[in-house]
Amino acid sequence: MANFLLERTVPLPLDEAWCRLTEWPRHARAVPLTRITVTPPEPTHEGTLVVARSGIGPLSFADPMEVTVWQPPGEDSPGLCRLEKRGRVVTGWAEIEVRPGPGGRARVVWREEMAVRFVPGGLDGVVERVGRYVFGRAVNRLLRGA
Repeated sequence: MANFLLERTVPLPLDEAWCRLTEWPRHARAVPLTRITVTPPEPTHEGTLVVARSGIGPLSFADPMEVTVWQPPGEDSPGLCRLEKRGRVVTGWAEIEVRPGPGGRARVVWREEMAVRFVPGGLDGVVERVGRYVFGRAVNRLLRGA
């Protein structure tokens, strides 16, 4: 399993940072060659299924994720979303936390643990670095409003 942690402090209110990170279709604009479907479409709650399909044609795979924790932030209380990866290719989980930061900013913490089928455990370090890079860019784009 590869584990990584991303942290960002952004000049956004908590609810805006939360919306930018959990409006699932926006992830398709932040991650190249990815399409997103959500069932049911709105609103997200525990049990919502988010499927990211990445790749081109026969070289694509689905990354289905079930929302198992859904706690949107309050005025000054943190928000937490946990997604369990249920796919045949990618397994693990991701957590998105948005909490009050310094100076009225939002503090974002993205934790992820993932394994990629057919990739030997000895390459977890490579999976971690690639995941940190890809998800780090996606988080940055989402928080900028991409």
